[in-house]
Amino acid sequence: MKKILFYIVTILIVNLNIVNSQSKENYYGEEFSVLDIKDYSSNKLDFLNKSENKIRIEGEILSTCPMKGCWMKVKADKDTILVRFKDYGFFVPTDGVTGNKTIINGKLKVDTLSIDLLRHYAEDAGKPQEEINEINNSEVSLTFLADGVIIKKD
Repeated sequence: MKKILFYIVTILIVNLNIVNSQSKENYYGEEFSVLDIKDYSSNKLDFLNKSENKIRIEGEILSTCPMKGCWMKVKADKDTILVRFKDYGFFVPTDGVTGNKTIINGKLKVDTLSIDLLRHYAEDAGKPQEEINEINNSEVSLTFLADGVIIKKD
């Protein structure tokens, strides 16, 4: 009887660990509450380029910097947002998170990315030199300066 009880308890513990590991959230940078996620699509203009306004946006990770994890691209609503990290104070994983859900906390803005910066990001992403050399124009993009990130493992 004791052996049966031991096996039942062991199975329960293993199953609980599997469930907990499947719904794991990892924080990077400053931790924050997920309670105040804004309706990104309808409030976007309220937060653009207003330095006093922080926003939390939920989206899907499209890619991260494969060199250091110093940036990531996130799909939120219909937009692709380039996310950088405040003062390079933290980094996200370089692989294994593409397709995962994320919540980013910080400031949203429209930014002009210089040719040098775009080439740098292309180098980080491992693009061929020919493709990097073809970058000859700056780009206007939605960018996000995050002070905290949550990555949800599905």
